[in-house]
Amino acid sequence: MGLAKTEIFSDVQNEIALFAKVFGHPARVAILQHLFKINSCVCGDLVNEIGLAQPTISQHLKELKYLGLIKGNVEGTSVCYCIDTENWTKMKNIMNQFLDQDISKTDCC
Repeated sequence: MGLAKTEIFSDVQNEIALFAKVFGHPARVAILQHLFKINSCVCGDLVNEIGLAQPTISQHLKELKYLGLIKGNVEGTSVCYCIDTENWTKMKNIMNQFLDQDISKTDCC
C-alpha cells in the first residue's frame, strides 16, 4: 500500500482530513454526543453508554484526545474525559470555512 504523502498538502488540508477521519467512525461520534449531553466529565461509564468493550472505547478516546477534541484528567485509578471547548471551537471554525466555500459560488453546470 502506498504512502499518504501528507507532506505534499497544506497544514490546513491535513487538519481537515484528520477532523473528517475522527467523524468517520460512529463510536467516536457517539462518544462526543454523550460528552456534550452530560455537559461534564465522564469517568468510565462510556462502556455502558456506548456498548463497546473497554479497549475499543479507549482506542477511540485516544484518537479524540490526539486531535485535541477531548481532554482527560486522572482521578484516582481512572481518567475522566470532557470536551476541550477551545479546540472544539477551533475545529468548527476550520471546518466551517472549508464547508462554506460554496456559499458565494454560482452554479457552473
